[in-house]
Amino acid sequence: MTRTEQSAVAAPSRTVRTIVWLAIGAGSIGLLFAIGMFAPSLALIVLPTRAQDGLTLALSVLIESLPFVVLGVVLSIVVQVWVPPGVLERWMPRRAWTRRAVLSLLGMIVPVCECGNVPFARGLLMRGFSVPETLTFLIAAPIVNPIVIITTHQAFGFDDGILVARLLGGYAIANLIGWLYSRHPDPDGLLTQRFRDTCEVVVHEPGGRARRSIAQFVIELRAVLPALVIGSALAGAVQVLVPRSALLAIGSDPTLSIIAMIALAMVVSICSNVDSFFALSFASTFTPGAIVAFLLVGPLVDVKMLALLRTTFTTRVLVGLVTVVVLSAFAIGAAVNLLA
Repeated sequence: MTRTEQSAVAAPSRTVRTIVWLAIGAGSIGLLFAIGMFAPSLALIVLPTRAQDGLTLALSVLIESLPFVVLGVVLSIVVQVWVPPGVLERWMPRRAWTRRAVLSLLGMIVPVCECGNVPFARGLLMRGFSVPETLTFLIAAPIVNPIVIITTHQAFGFDDGILVARLLGGYAIANLIGWLYSRHPDPDGLLTQRFRDTCEVVVHEPGGRARRSIAQFVIELRAVLPALVIGSALAGAVQVLVPRSALLAIGSDPTLSIIAMIALAMVVSICSNVDSFFALSFASTFTPGAIVAFLLVGPLVDVKMLALLRTTFTTRVLVGLVTVVVLSAFAIGAAVNLLA
C-alpha cells in the first residue's frame, strides 16, 4: 500500500476516533449534571452523614467549575486555531519582564475563573509562549479577572484595603513567579511529558480549522476533566475530614489567623468569582490580613487547581508554586494587619 493510500485510510479512522471521544465527553458532562441533580436524594438512602456531606461538597465544586473549564477550552481553541499567527505576538513587548507584565494583565479581558484559565494557558503554550510567560498569566488571571474585581468590591468595598491588597498582591506574586521560573535553565523541562506529547499531536493535526478545533476540544477535555473530577473529590473529602471549628478557634490571632485562612483556602476550592462572599462570612472573626491571604491563595493553589495544573506542569513546579504563593500571601496578609 502506498503512502497516499495509507493516509486515506488513516484519515477516516482519526475522524471516527474524534467523533467517538467527542460523544464520550458530551455524555460525561451530561452525566455529571445528572449526578448533581439526583445524587443528593440517592445519597440520603445509602450513605452515612459524613459521606453525604463529602459527596455534596465535591459535586458542588465540580458543577461550579465545569462551565468555566469548558469556556476555557473554547477560548484556548480560539487562541490556538482561529487567531492568525503573529497577531498576539505583535502586541507583546520584546523585553521579557515587560512581556510578562503585560501577559499578567491579560486576565482582565478573559472572564473565566482559575479552572478555565488552565486550558487557556495550555493554548498559549501550544501557540509558542514560554513557560514563565504562561505561568505569569496563569497566576494573575484569576485575581485581575473583571468579575473577581467586581465581586470583591461588592463584598468588601475598600474596607481595610482588602480589594487593593488582593489586586496588587496577586499581580506581584504572578510576576515574582514568572521572574523566578525565567531563571530556570530548562523551562521546557517544567512541563510534563504527556503535555509535550499533546503539543506534538495538536501541531501535526491535519485538516481545516473546524476539524482541528474539534480535535483539540476532545484532547483538552480528556486531559482536564479527569483532573477536575479528582480535584473536586479531594476538595470534598478534605472539607469533611478537617474540622472547621478548629480553624475558627484561632481566628482572632494576627499570625495564626493568616495560617488558618491559608489552610482553609487550599481546602474549600471555591471559584474565584464568588470566593469573596464566602470570605465575607469570616470577616467578623478573622483579621483583614487573614481574609486577604485567603483571597490570594484560594484561586492559585487550592487542591482542585493543583490537580488541574498537574495536567501540564511537573510535581516540582507545583511544589515551587505552593511555596511561593503561601509565603507571599502570608507576608502580604501580615502587612495588611499592621496597616489596618
